[in-house]
Amino acid sequence: MTHCLDCGAERQSDQCPACGLTTAAAEVVLRRRLVQRTAWFLVGAVLFVPASQIFPPVELDSILIFMGVVFFATLSLGYWIEHRAKRHQEIEALKRIYFGLIPVPWVLASVLFVNGRFDSSIPRTEPAAVIGKVSVAGLPRGYRLVVTSWRGNRNIERVPVPRDDFDRFHTGDEVIVVVQDGLAGIPWVYAVRRP
Repeated sequence: MTHCLDCGAERQSDQCPACGLTTAAAEVVLRRRLVQRTAWFLVGAVLFVPASQIFPPVELDSILIFMGVVFFATLSLGYWIEHRAKRHQEIEALKRIYFGLIPVPWVLASVLFVNGRFDSSIPRTEPAAVIGKVSVAGLPRGYRLVVTSWRGNRNIERVPVPRDDFDRFHTGDEVIVVVQDGLAGIPWVYAVRRP
């Protein structure tokens, strides 16, 4: 017994008893749905990058790596579903996982925005020293100051900063990193200042 490529209902013949589509017609409908949802996913992934820069979390690099893994895993899964659908193989479980991953960039971008926008915590200042600077290629271009960590379990922090701060601070400078706790508990960088 197999499942319909479109609605997922169990079927024993070529025509699905639930939606009435044949295997070939269900494949066409599935392909159209995959294209629409992949487009929705891609728009979310593209908008996630600038949205994550508005209230940049302290762990921005880790979040971007996670989003990159989700991005390529989702696109690979979509390709695999389409490949299996061509061969009329079972795809129901893969399709559910794929459709569940589609809103991830939108949800993560919203969480990061709300985390900073509606944060009412008192900013705390953390002393640090600039160890280095990193300019990350891409759109938008990212700028990080590599500073000594104020957290006990780390040696360094890569603090996201705007271009002006990136140009203003140099290796060896003492800085104050102003951090807020975030509404969702994700600490974010409010500003970087001189002592």
